[in-house]
Amino acid sequence: MPVYALGDIAPRIHPSAFVAAEAVIIGDVEIGAEATIWPCAVLRGDESRISVGARTSIQDGAVLHCTAELATIVGAECVIGHLAHLEGCTIEDGALVGTAAVVLHGAVVKTGALVGANAVVRNRMIVPEGALALGVPAQIRENAADRAEIIHGMQSYLAKRERYLRELRRIS
Repeated sequence: MPVYALGDIAPRIHPSAFVAAEAVIIGDVEIGAEATIWPCAVLRGDESRISVGARTSIQDGAVLHCTAELATIVGAECVIGHLAHLEGCTIEDGALVGTAAVVLHGAVVKTGALVGANAVVRNRMIVPEGALALGVPAQIRENAADRAEIIHGMQSYLAKRERYLRELRRIS
């Protein structure tokens, strides 16, 4: 897997995390225990830091970046969907960011919230705990998030982590 230091700053990856060989990790990035970083995901901590919590899944093609002023923080037991883009935002524990969603500078997705596929969470927007954010720009629907869906998504990627650590082997 391409893991790059940037100057004196090197990524910190917990030994129990799974990082796909095709993922790219650069600079000030911390990846927690049992987290999964899937193929073609890019975590680029070049201006400040990126933190990914324990048992969080960063799925295929997701891009996590930061700004000089704003770190990108993803809590524990989150699911960040395929092709999602997070930049300078905070995703609290147990949240789900859907496929191809965008969460921008200073936005906060609170605990257990769900950002729908293709939604755009604008700068400094707060998605309340357990809420659903849908659309472009995202609009909030209070208390609509299905917590069971978030838990199932996170658990399914933990199971995949086990299988990939045990069985994945390059053949060409």
